[in-house]
Amino acid sequence: MGEHSFNQNRWQWHELDLTNEHRLQQLISQTKKCEQWVEHTLSKKSINLGLHIAEEGKEAIWGSLVYIQDIEEKEKQHTFHFYLTNEFLITGYLDLSLMDDISQDDLFNMLDHVESPIDGLMIILSEIISSFLIQIGHFEQRINDLLWDVKAKNGKAILEKIADCRHELLVWKNLVVPVREIIIALDEAFGEEIKESIQFKRTELRLQRTKTLLHEYEQEIESMVNLENVVASLRGNEIMKTLTVLTTLFTPVMAWGALWGMNFKHMPELKWQFGYLFSVILIVINTLALYVYLKKKGWMGDILRARKKNSFF
Repeated sequence: MGEHSFNQNRWQWHELDLTNEHRLQQLISQTKKCEQWVEHTLSKKSINLGLHIAEEGKEAIWGSLVYIQDIEEKEKQHTFHFYLTNEFLITGYLDLSLMDDISQDDLFNMLDHVESPIDGLMIILSEIISSFLIQIGHFEQRINDLLWDVKAKNGKAILEKIADCRHELLVWKNLVVPVREIIIALDEAFGEEIKESIQFKRTELRLQRTKTLLHEYEQEIESMVNLENVVASLRGNEIMKTLTVLTTLFTPVMAWGALWGMNFKHMPELKWQFGYLFSVILIVINTLALYVYLKKKGWMGDILRARKKNSFF
């Protein structure tokens, strides 16, 4: 927390306790449309991105950004508020120490080499995106492990893991979209000249890299889902075909068993000396004949063959 000046006092960064309404009003009194921003920052509510471009030279942009989000629990998140003009940057509830990969000394050194608070905000956004990329790198490892699990032990548990990865991917995309909106709004508020800044270009490239990774991971997850659906469908068909074949093969047993299981008084086969042997032979011959017929028709295929180790099916 504090108020910092950079690049020989050319611009200021105010890290404020946003409950200090008097100081906030002092800093942003030049902008008439700031009341809602002050009200929401005092209550720690999320703020939609807003612009003030009515007065040339007094442009301003404000809003909120979630910079840390727990993947499992919605409420475990950290949001900071910002208010930016050509002269200063105000932030509240931004605790960069929560992101282990960001060094405050390095950050301040970079801020001291830029000429405007716009570039200063770009550096902060760039560092936030960098922290996203580090965590997305861990996500990449889980995707890679899952890719091989799909082949080795695909099933319901794998589908649940794929669903978890898809949810995590959506969370990351949800975090990245507001950053993209802020960058577009900066261009809208302060003009094309800010796009010539190396900080603007670097932040855009880092954001583009993040979006590309997320898009590619999304394609991988969709491919895994499609593969699981195909495997499930083929397995279901295999099971149904197997049951159908087994039912058909046992038809002679059931048919002859039903016939000789009747309780009619006059059944000549009951008095045959070799009636039992005859019935067994007849059933076996009928079953084999039916099997040969199905085999010639090509309806048996590899349904009754043993499943290979590490096979998808």
